[in-house]
Amino acid sequence: MTGMPAEVPGTPLPLPMRTQGAAHAFPVRQGIRQAHPEAKATAKALDEIRDKVDRANITGLLVASRDGLLLASDTQEIEDDSVAAMSAAAVGLATRFIGQAGLGEARGAMFQGSLGHVCVFPVQGSVLLVVFARPDTTMGLFNVVARQALTLLQDALNTAN
Repeated sequence: MTGMPAEVPGTPLPLPMRTQGAAHAFPVRQGIRQAHPEAKATAKALDEIRDKVDRANITGLLVASRDGLLLASDTQEIEDDSVAAMSAAAVGLATRFIGQAGLGEARGAMFQGSLGHVCVFPVQGSVLLVVFARPDTTMGLFNVVARQALTLLQDALNTAN
């Protein structure tokens, strides 16, 4: 074991970061993955709602499929493909956890970190919404603004269909 730093137990690993030179604005054309049937509609819907969400608290939005594929994103400094894959795993775990606890149907998975918050919501069909927020946003406010973003995306997708 040479050249590998020892991990400190309990120390979280950081999310993979986007490589230098990656786009910092919403990549409408680049964020579309044509292979997925929901990609074009979700990218259009995300573009429609991006100026309607609470940007004072929400720092990024990402739309993924339930099988972990990136459909569209409006994020900075995040490896979108990895987060899309993790969002599918988070919703799967939340569904199992809520089911095992006898609490009904999972409506989202919310996480709090030292540098911010993230929540994953099932939107409709095979679509997931990932919402990121600032660390100074309270969990209560994050819950409200994240659900507003979810409602805006659902409405935009319903209008598109």
